[in-house]
Amino acid sequence: MVANVGSPVAPTPRAVRAYLRRFLADPRVVELPRLRWWLLRNLVILPLRPRRSAELYRRIWTSDGSPLLLTADRQAAGLEAELGRRYGETVPVVPGMAYGRPFVAEALRDLRRRGCRRILILPLFPQYSATTTASVFDAVARELSTWRRVPELRMISDYHDHPAYIAALVASAEAAWRENGKPSRLLLSFHGLPVRYAAAGDPYPEQCRATATLLTEALDIESAHVVTGYQSRFGREPWLEPATDRLLKKWGAEGLEGLDVLCPGFAADCLETLEEIDITGRQVFEDAGGRAFQYISALNDRPEHIAALAEIVIGNLGGWM
Repeated sequence: MVANVGSPVAPTPRAVRAYLRRFLADPRVVELPRLRWWLLRNLVILPLRPRRSAELYRRIWTSDGSPLLLTADRQAAGLEAELGRRYGETVPVVPGMAYGRPFVAEALRDLRRRGCRRILILPLFPQYSATTTASVFDAVARELSTWRRVPELRMISDYHDHPAYIAALVASAEAAWRENGKPSRLLLSFHGLPVRYAAAGDPYPEQCRATATLLTEALDIESAHVVTGYQSRFGREPWLEPATDRLLKKWGAEGLEGLDVLCPGFAADCLETLEEIDITGRQVFEDAGGRAFQYISALNDRPEHIAALAEIVIGNLGGWM
């Protein structure tokens, strides 16, 4: 099973509210005293935020539905085909979502119906965080706790420094540069995290830095021209710095010409990349005076990405095939 966060089923306040209710109820995502957070979530956030978020989702929604879910289906199908080609037999691959359909529980039941007695879980979060990877593992454990016969289980915690993953990122950037030329600056934007989560032992920031270092070393670009930032801040407490939105505004005010943004932590394009970076981020940069902004798409179902995921999976199937 390849797992991701998920998406609302429609770009409407009602659908977004249902999605956020599940997402924000996860204590892995928001580590605050439960009563305090319950009051804030139910009396402030859920009554107000869904309408605004639905407007943002409408900006990226396609005629076929959610970009994230459409990509998830293609990733699963592509990975199943690639593993079948390499092994000469069918290796079922299904997508599962932590907070939206198809839920992790539904994906696991699908594999059970297909007769799978050994299940490998691959959360599509290259850098481990308790807020993402661990939430998927929690969902797997909740579902399997109800099964009479529990399958053999393996879980991949991260692949932030896997050579095939780094190579896929390099191929993506170089393809963009062949078409549009190299930028004067490259921003590697990762999803943010509250500082206190990292202080409590979450390895996410150090894994982001490791990915950034390996990617910078592999790219044909001066390391001084590559900057790492963190996006999607929420609330008032300190988050990882530097903040992507502040960098974009600062560089725009400096009149920077030629900025590319790559988001190595996102395996599929979604609200945080398509809207937050390619629409709002671009506007912040250009309104401040910047020019020539390019967002380099997530790896999605690029052949290099599917091949990389196959390498990661095969490395964790030892003895099973």
